[in-house]
Amino acid sequence: MKQQLAQILTDVVQQLKDQGVIPEDVAPRIHVENTRDKAHGDFASNLAMMLTKQAGMPPRDLAQKIIELLQDNPIIDKVEIAGPGFINFFVNDFAKFDVVAKVFAQGEDFGRCNVGQGKSVLVEFVSANPTGPLHVGHGRGAAYGASVANLLDAAGFVVSREYYVNDAGRQMDILATSVWLRYLAQCGEEIVFPSNGYKGDYIFEIADALRSQFSEILQKPAFEVFAGIIPDEGQENGDKEKHIDALIEKAKHLLGSQYFAVLQLAINAILADIKDDLEGFQVRFDNWFSERSLMDTGVIDAALEKLQKAGKIYEKDGALWFRSTDYGDEKDRVVVRDNGLKTYFASDIAYHFNKLERGFDVLIDIWGSDHHGYIPRVRAAMDAMGTNPEQLEVLLVQFAVLYRGAEKVQMSTRSGQFVTLRELRDEVGVDAARFFYVQRKSEQHMDFDLDLAKSQSNDNPVYYIQYAHARICRVLEQVIEKGYTLDLQQGMSHLSLLTAEHETALAIELAKYPEIIARAAVVYEPHQIAYYLKDLANALHSYYNASQFIVEDEPLRQARLTLISAVKQVLKNGLALLDVSAPQSM
Repeated sequence: MKQQLAQILTDVVQQLKDQGVIPEDVAPRIHVENTRDKAHGDFASNLAMMLTKQAGMPPRDLAQKIIELLQDNPIIDKVEIAGPGFINFFVNDFAKFDVVAKVFAQGEDFGRCNVGQGKSVLVEFVSANPTGPLHVGHGRGAAYGASVANLLDAAGFVVSREYYVNDAGRQMDILATSVWLRYLAQCGEEIVFPSNGYKGDYIFEIADALRSQFSEILQKPAFEVFAGIIPDEGQENGDKEKHIDALIEKAKHLLGSQYFAVLQLAINAILADIKDDLEGFQVRFDNWFSERSLMDTGVIDAALEKLQKAGKIYEKDGALWFRSTDYGDEKDRVVVRDNGLKTYFASDIAYHFNKLERGFDVLIDIWGSDHHGYIPRVRAAMDAMGTNPEQLEVLLVQFAVLYRGAEKVQMSTRSGQFVTLRELRDEVGVDAARFFYVQRKSEQHMDFDLDLAKSQSNDNPVYYIQYAHARICRVLEQVIEKGYTLDLQQGMSHLSLLTAEHETALAIELAKYPEIIARAAVVYEPHQIAYYLKDLANALHSYYNASQFIVEDEPLRQARLTLISAVKQVLKNGLALLDVSAPQSM
């Protein structure tokens, strides 16, 4: 309906040009918005105020002239001038139901649009280090990223979903060493586990798998492992960071080439668990990109060489530094340490260089909000390499905080004291978890209410929406039970019989859906879909409580059943964007 009104006003603008009211070269962007108060009509436009200068007349006078050119339009019942010159439209009730035919004609595609015009987008999200199971904090980024990708796909973008696997660097070495030390303990060695090692139960499980594969082949005496090692935290002259680094070097020395086997087994085990966990959470990726592959294929070296040629890297204190202050960063950043090891930042530079080399038009990174300060330096590196930093969009996600009653649950991958995403899924269900994670703006703080997510009440938004879908399914079952049939063609031919306020309200809500998708996609806000679905469910429940659907009057019965069938389709479409199911019964 908005599109129809916008086209009507476009024709009016041309008539104003033909009459010499406005210059021929004027090309206004026509806005048609829903009114907040139905007493002021269904839609409103500020066209008269936009053109008042070009027309050389007061906006209300121009609005009156526009109204005169709108006479006898079949979809418009009445037009009024409001305030300084707004034009309010009262749409013909029958025209409001045109959307029902579109819903059935397009089915699962209803709401899709071409805002993206086929631009290619790479959405990289989750990308948690494979050092342990995903926790409830990771769950929000997973739900948000997947829903953003779905939205972009529905809006006409060509979307690729990618997980960046940080399978290189110090954290991987800490993981491998932690697993090996637990393995040694299982072999009977007396091991004092480092305070900075990974302590979760999953480390014991991986160590057990390591022992099953290698038996005692990798066993080394504890005294040999700890000989000459800097003391740990809590001991005299202890330093937990130097202690774990020394243990890593000792593990590499004692195991030789077998060290990589330990590392790879640990990474593979955790990565397999992450993949399985995300699959169960209805989150899927087109590509799992290995950080190590950047090293093995020389991409990092190539990216750094390009920066060196551009004069953006210099040497100081034996390390190589990127001149990020040239691009507004607070300080320059190390890309190669004095020991020759490349930093995570060097990998990130190469990774984004690789993304652009693959030809994507838009890069979307979804990071935790604690990475906010990292954005300027990545964009700076892109700029320094001669690529367009505006192609990168970084979306920040606040971690969700889980509460059990009044007690806040602390989460730490290193200590192993955390609630996993799998545990959350098992407790509240995938649908509730996915919906709760995206019903707020991603950058807003979120307290995850477990009791509410599990409740079967109208206060639980996902239950309320799914119940609306299930209610319609039950009505359609009752139609058959009572010996009737649903005839959509007949129903659409009798939609003019639907004159009740609840019926027109439903039609108006249905018509909003395509616009909601287009708007939510370009600003990366799936919570707009969640809000919309709550409004549509509310309109359906109100209609259900106020009206009988299976009435004796066949034309009226078919019209009402057709309307709620359209609502059923749109509820299903909207829930699918959030990867939430639309149950037939509840």
